[in-house]
Amino acid sequence: MALDLIESVGRRTTGVVVTFGDFWRFVGRTVLILFAPLRMRHVRAVLPQMYEVGVRSVPVVAVTGAFIGMVLAVESFTQFKAIGQESRLGSIINLSVVKQIGPVLAAVMLAGRIGGALTAELGTMNVTEQLDALRVMGSDPIRVLVVPRLVACVLLTPVLTIYSDFLGVTGGWFISVQTLGIPDEAYWLASARSVDIWEINEGLVKSFFFGGAIALISCYKGFTCGAGASGVGRACTESFVASFIAIIILNFFFAQVAKDWYLTIYGVQSIFAQ
Repeated sequence: MALDLIESVGRRTTGVVVTFGDFWRFVGRTVLILFAPLRMRHVRAVLPQMYEVGVRSVPVVAVTGAFIGMVLAVESFTQFKAIGQESRLGSIINLSVVKQIGPVLAAVMLAGRIGGALTAELGTMNVTEQLDALRVMGSDPIRVLVVPRLVACVLLTPVLTIYSDFLGVTGGWFISVQTLGIPDEAYWLASARSVDIWEINEGLVKSFFFGGAIALISCYKGFTCGAGASGVGRACTESFVASFIAIIILNFFFAQVAKDWYLTIYGVQSIFAQ
């Protein structure tokens, strides 16, 4: 019994290590092709993907961003009012939206809407042997299918993040000023003192990596999905879960690195100056 358990754990561990290695080999091939000379037809292939990733994701990002700002205002107002600091509500809302919630929420929405679609599309092509047909015709499936989707996700995730940030800030302002009665001038003054260009850039920079992680994980899962409809469905689920975990882990490391860089450049006193 114990030997069977050890064997099962060892087999699963080996499988995870092999999958991890295969994924990074897939990433390496994609990056090499990405920086290789591209023809005009490869560039044109990016435009439909940009429409799918960017334009068709606007509604879900808009609704999510606006309402998360409203929720932050409603939940934070009572605590701030209890200590007589409700006029500083704008600082916590806008700082949270721009620095953390906006980029992460936009990336999670993109992973759910685009990541699953990419995995299902490429997984269906894999199951129906269309990927093998491309190889037989002398085309590299990574160049034709993966690179355009990667470029679209990397370029448009920051754009969607900006859109999410804007609507989150607007939603928080609407509830705080128009509904809860916080003075408009005090709200924006507190926001201006807390949010500077560093926080905005931090959110935008990490969104590039979020988009790249979503595209690479989704495409890899599609390329390696199991046979049949059940294999494609399982790959879609694994794609979203893996993308979500990657977003959370990347966000943690970016938060740590950004904090260290900020302290190195501006010093500890800059934090208290805010």
